[in-house]
Amino acid sequence: MSIIDMTKALARALQQDERYLDFIAARERNDADAELQDLIGQFNVKRIDLNNEVSKDDSEMDHERVEKLNQDIRSLYAEIMSNENMAAYYEVKNELDVLLNQVQSILTQAANGTPVDEIDLSACTHDCSTCGGCH
Repeated sequence: MSIIDMTKALARALQQDERYLDFIAARERNDADAELQDLIGQFNVKRIDLNNEVSKDDSEMDHERVEKLNQDIRSLYAEIMSNENMAAYYEVKNELDVLLNQVQSILTQAANGTPVDEIDLSACTHDCSTCGGCH
């Protein structure tokens, strides 16, 4: 079995993992939440409007409009993040990210010569800014 075939087997196993399945279910709940999707749409429109406004020359830019758009964006973002489905999504997404970071760390450390049985993930904070070992 080639490394690519083994990686595909690992990917199949990942797609059976509870963290992955929870992530997919949370993503589907977000997609089905019409109120959340409306908020995200409003947020994206405001962000585009803001980008268009700030790309103008300073003399043409409406600074009051920029401030209003910034306030609207912050308000919409807070509303999006307080949505029950979005909160659940971020929780399970973080759990999946931890798993993926551990898998990548194992592969990277092995590729850098660390014997596989000596790879220790217990010291990992999952915050790459605290460590250079996974790079």
